[in-house]
Amino acid sequence: MSIRAVVWDVDDTLFDYTTADREGMRAHLVAEGLLAGYGSAEEALERWREITDQQWARFSAGEVDFVTQRRDRTRVFLGRPGLTDTEADDWFQRYVTHYEAAWSLFPDVLPVLDTLSASHRHAVLSNSSLTVQDRKLRVLGVHDRFEAILCAAELGVSKPEPGAFLAACEALSLAPHQVAYVGDHPEIDGRGAHEAGLLSVWIDRGGAYATVDPPAGPRRIASLSELPALLGADTRFGAPSTFR
Repeated sequence: MSIRAVVWDVDDTLFDYTTADREGMRAHLVAEGLLAGYGSAEEALERWREITDQQWARFSAGEVDFVTQRRDRTRVFLGRPGLTDTEADDWFQRYVTHYEAAWSLFPDVLPVLDTLSASHRHAVLSNSSLTVQDRKLRVLGVHDRFEAILCAAELGVSKPEPGAFLAACEALSLAPHQVAYVGDHPEIDGRGAHEAGLLSVWIDRGGAYATVDPPAGPRRIASLSELPALLGADTRFGAPSTFR
């Protein structure tokens, strides 16, 4: 049966999160007078990403809720465990102001959404919160492109767990083999979607995972411009395709 819908990851798939996070945090640290405490802006940014990954792992494991992991990111980064919730929220919101000023879609996003608009249905599955991603998609001007927007914070299950991907299929009333999932992480998105029974597409933009050996299963593409041809080919039976 052919692919009838595409479910999308957001950050670093549709939205250039890495650039926005880097530029936003750099501007925030300058404004807060904190950059001098690090050897370089790159060192500060690397520390922020490391803490973000650690705290997100706690959230994904169900140890803390979404807001708590965000507050704890701030406390650990500042080295101030006694920071109140209000103080942590205020600091993070000031960062968000700089971060949002750097928001942008990747240039290949609108062309592929336009190309697939008549042939495929579309939804979003993100390991974030609906509050965050709903607003982001509205600001970026693509919210109305998606029938459903599902996020881990509200679902109670996160990628790469099969239940997250199956929830997206259920929201579309489609079987997993009728749905493609497109994401930037080879394991969380790529392997997770494949093991849940979806057509898994790993968009490798040459970033942090460019040197990672791809797991078995996901189709690897370098640009979303390759996606329409991939979806038009019955890859399960060895038909020609453009993926690598």
